[in-house]
Amino acid sequence: MQIKNILSIDVEEWFQVENLKEVISQEGWAYCEKRLNINISEILFLLERYEAKATFFILGWIAEKYPEIVAAIDRRGHEIGSHGYAHKMVFTQTEDEFREDVIKSIDILEELTGKQVLGYRAPSFSINQNSFWAFEILSGLGIKYDSSIFPIKHPEYGIPSAPRFPFEIKLKNGMKLIEFPLSTVQVFGLNFPVAGGAYLRILPYCYNRWGIKRLNSEGRTAVVYFHPWEIDPGQPREMVSFSKRFRHYTNLDIMKQKLKRLLKDFEFTSFSKSGAIDD
Repeated sequence: MQIKNILSIDVEEWFQVENLKEVISQEGWAYCEKRLNINISEILFLLERYEAKATFFILGWIAEKYPEIVAAIDRRGHEIGSHGYAHKMVFTQTEDEFREDVIKSIDILEELTGKQVLGYRAPSFSINQNSFWAFEILSGLGIKYDSSIFPIKHPEYGIPSAPRFPFEIKLKNGMKLIEFPLSTVQVFGLNFPVAGGAYLRILPYCYNRWGIKRLNSEGRTAVVYFHPWEIDPGQPREMVSFSKRFRHYTNLDIMKQKLKRLLKDFEFTSFSKSGAIDD
């Protein structure tokens, strides 16, 4: 039987990403061109076409401004999780600031859907060794699982020593949280990402297909992600450093074709429908 992998979409506008933070502040978001509606519509069409389900980790700011997007995702049977409210890196916040950010996000999403929010993903995978306190807060807010840890070495995120596959985090309050790390394959003792996102967009498709097939052949479910802006080559171009331009804008014009191939080659479901979550 073919393994169902987990597909997740981090729902944010093109101007909310960390790569553009140096030129677009949160105060400037209101003045940027809004392009999310059409991108989400295309994604929902593709998921329906290939009979795939997904988890959409939605920013509270987005849900507040675009309640119709939340309704459309929910209506089609996809899971809705929290991506925080304002796309702030977890490790830059105090515990109280983080709690307030997540509460605001959850309240908006649950008000719109009438359903409990079970999952959370930190913006830019920003839970690191110095912010493990976030798990206690998430559990206290009713979150059952997290998918913020990327077991790779990266200049801005990642915990290379973290487990590569889902594991339970035992908390001081006696509760537990399930962590779903983003997917990697191990070669010569090193972890290489095959989790989608920029790694799907920039690297050859055959590499990601090989990695997911390898995980599936080992009986493992891949955890894959991408952003709506990654299928949008028409988005405005900002002048940032070369490395950030490369990470953000490379292969936007072919990402949708890669996504189609991914949906054709593999079966996908949401975290909540994967069978690993007790709600």
